[in-house]
Amino acid sequence: MRKTLIAALLAAAIPAAAFAMPQDGHHQGQRHNMPMFKELDLSTEQRQQMSKLMREHHQGQREIHQRYLDKLPEAERKAMQAEVTNSRARHHEELRKLLSADQRKAFDEQLKKMEARHAERAEFLEWKKQKETSTN
Repeated sequence: MRKTLIAALLAAAIPAAAFAMPQDGHHQGQRHNMPMFKELDLSTEQRQQMSKLMREHHQGQREIHQRYLDKLPEAERKAMQAEVTNSRARHHEELRKLLSADQRKAFDEQLKKMEARHAERAEFLEWKKQKETSTN
């Protein structure tokens, strides 16, 4: 159950962070400083389209989570995880369509880095859980 909740929270992290992107394309404080998008050198129109897609995706993720959070037996957790994974993949493809070839390459590299960090974090949490159960 813990892994599922962590996965759900991580799945919501990208859209939640992108939700803070300015809608008008102007930089406001530190909100534009998301590393994943900073390196893409987006045009104003691309930033606006990205923001719109990110807001829509975030709303979709919230709806998915709400449907499943109240009922988390094993089958429901697996269904939720599959739906979140599929939704995330579709979302990434929509985002990639807005990018130039160079931007897609940078975007893909950022996704790989993020996935590696998530895998590392999951591995650490599993190690921590095993350590706690072995000391009890």
